[in-house]
Amino acid sequence: MFTNSKVESYFYTKTENKDITTKIPYIKVDSFPELGLLTALRFIEWVSENPEGVISLPTGKTPEYFIKYTNYLLNNWNNKKGRDILSKHGLHGVAKPIFSGLHFVQIDEFYPINPKQHNSFYNYVNNNYINNFKLDKKKALLINCDEIPLYENKHYSNIFPDLKVDLSLRYRDATSRQEEMQQASIFLIDDWCNAYEQKVAEKGGIGFFLGGIGLDGHIAFNVSGSSHYSTTRLTSTNFKTQAAAASDLGGMEVSRNRLVITIGLQTITQKPDVTAIVFASGETKADVVKETLESDVNILYPGTALLKCENARFYITDGAASKLNDTLNQYYNKEEWNYTKTQRAVIDLSKKIGKQVSNITVEELKNDIYCKNIPNIDENTVKQVVSTIESKLHKGLKNKGGQVVYHTAPHPGDILLGIFPHVNRQLRHNDNEIHFTILTNGFNAVTNEFVIEKLDDLLYMLSIDKVQMIHYDNFFYEGHKLKVFKDVSHYLDAVAQNDDFERRRGFSHRLVRSIVEIYNIDSKSALKKQINAIKKELTSSYYGSKDSPGVQKLKGMIGEYEEELVWGYYGIPGSNIHRLSLGSYKGDVLTEGQKDVLTVLNQLREINPNLISLAMDPGSGGPDTHYKVVQAIAKAFKEWEKEKDLSDVKIMGYRSVQFRFHPAEADMLIPVSLNSLSILHSTFDECYHSQVNASFPSYKYDGKFNDLAQKMWVEQMREIQLILSKRYFYNNKIQLLRATHGMIYVKLLSVAEFVEMAERMEKIVGGISIL
Repeated sequence: MFTNSKVESYFYTKTENKDITTKIPYIKVDSFPELGLLTALRFIEWVSENPEGVISLPTGKTPEYFIKYTNYLLNNWNNKKGRDILSKHGLHGVAKPIFSGLHFVQIDEFYPINPKQHNSFYNYVNNNYINNFKLDKKKALLINCDEIPLYENKHYSNIFPDLKVDLSLRYRDATSRQEEMQQASIFLIDDWCNAYEQKVAEKGGIGFFLGGIGLDGHIAFNVSGSSHYSTTRLTSTNFKTQAAAASDLGGMEVSRNRLVITIGLQTITQKPDVTAIVFASGETKADVVKETLESDVNILYPGTALLKCENARFYITDGAASKLNDTLNQYYNKEEWNYTKTQRAVIDLSKKIGKQVSNITVEELKNDIYCKNIPNIDENTVKQVVSTIESKLHKGLKNKGGQVVYHTAPHPGDILLGIFPHVNRQLRHNDNEIHFTILTNGFNAVTNEFVIEKLDDLLYMLSIDKVQMIHYDNFFYEGHKLKVFKDVSHYLDAVAQNDDFERRRGFSHRLVRSIVEIYNIDSKSALKKQINAIKKELTSSYYGSKDSPGVQKLKGMIGEYEEELVWGYYGIPGSNIHRLSLGSYKGDVLTEGQKDVLTVLNQLREINPNLISLAMDPGSGGPDTHYKVVQAIAKAFKEWEKEKDLSDVKIMGYRSVQFRFHPAEADMLIPVSLNSLSILHSTFDECYHSQVNASFPSYKYDGKFNDLAQKMWVEQMREIQLILSKRYFYNNKIQLLRATHGMIYVKLLSVAEFVEMAERMEKIVGGISIL
């Protein structure tokens, strides 16, 4: 199957499951870094055989290790380290390739976008491929928005002053002079795209294509529904793609209206022997990988266009492969059986056949491809599963007092959206000591527009003398640090009074304190000058640009204030709301350090909790924020257990709105009432103003995060109703269960189990390291 490549053959021999039944062959690796190594080695192998070939390489975060390992191997080609790696993977004796003979084809680009911006793909390609790999730029086909001709050679900022391109002008009459210029320009862009396509054809077509796959299945920017015979074009995208691009473009407000220029599926596949590789990492991509690899040619799944290419391959991590039938067959048929498998198999069968678990017959179990493996199948098999799920639910009903609870979250909002109904019940016990710790300040989620709006509010409040604390003696030196939590009470009083002006005023008070602290302001005039300087920076910067350290900190402090408002809603004192701002959260760069571990360890020592909650997401494939936070907490625990016995400390793992546990994975089911949902929405809408209209939404739902949380909890309730029945709830003797209309799944672990899980995760995400 992989005989054409020594590199692929080596990695294939390493895989445990060699029974590949998908329509397109794939190679599965353990970790994100190993995915990069595989792609780098295969790329080098191909270039050594095609020194003047045509290549097309991806942008984004997934190629990170591909680029690193390619550089590493080229730089160490003639030393022992490099030779050993090459020989081990089938490239013994291969001459070092020279990349200057290659022809490069840029895959896609946002339109319009300034090519000098760090978030333009043109900039990415030049820095990471043209300059880094020492390609010949004269042989490259690049998408530079400044060089695409428009009406009367005008710049796109003159033709499309709001950077919005209305493609309906292709089909309707223009209604103004501006629209006439836009219409003519759109047709000129179309001509440019046709010429680009022709230039690719003149090069003989793409010989080596490496690309990622979008959450909707898009290859390049060929979104779900794109023609498999599509060519290079200016086009719009869909919500999932826009949500994923929002972080690059500076928010959904921009992403919704930004078009793209992309090569087509026909552009990628026009050369019959093209080596077309799609790589994917993490459980986030598991559904779309399954749909693409297990489907026949289907316009809904752009990747199926590669079925006609003999050398098409998918390179995927274990997480991305987790839902493939091959993976499930391996899990159920070849690995040791346990009771979790019994639960999963029975519950999945009930969903598959649309039948309540208790009504599944022994014959149906024995006829199912996975349930047939359950040991000693009899009429008690399904009864035991039902009983197990019921016991998990009854665990979720218990909420004892006398605990010291340490709730943690990677970002502001994660606790509220993850386990709020459970927290709400904990708060009813006056003898519980509850702490909330946000490990990063979430500044990336606060947009320029939101900050500008609040700064304008502040300038207005100053102009009418409604920020009177600035007149107090010593305010600019020490006073701004006093009565900080009065800002919370002020704001929440205004919520109770339904007084929007006082809400804005309360927010302005905190904003003043933050600006004075960050910029060392010493007077009212200096304060106004700094406010205007911040506004000027924000209004003059492009969408998606990197903020200055001061603005970064200001956005973070806004996020922290909103978190104080949330828990102030329930009377939690400011002293119990902690903001660690771990150093691993540095904009778009995550760095590791012992300092983060020490920060968490010191707080554990101080609070001394016996129950800790944390977000236990599987990760998107690489070392994201959630992963870094889990690692910092786990390493802190390893140090802490050297000092005291932690056998009585329990860990409660929840999932954010991006991921879900399977009922078989969960150890406790938390019932959610309509009352809890109502309070959730009230709290979110009143306190998380920067997130009510999320600029960086989930790809799963076009709406507010609290609505997504409700949607997820309701769907999980339906899942449990299929196991226990609807009647179980509406006829239950327990009042809370009668009131239950949603469900939250969590895991319960000991400290030792949590540390072991984190170490397994570190091995998967960190993987091999040759750098």
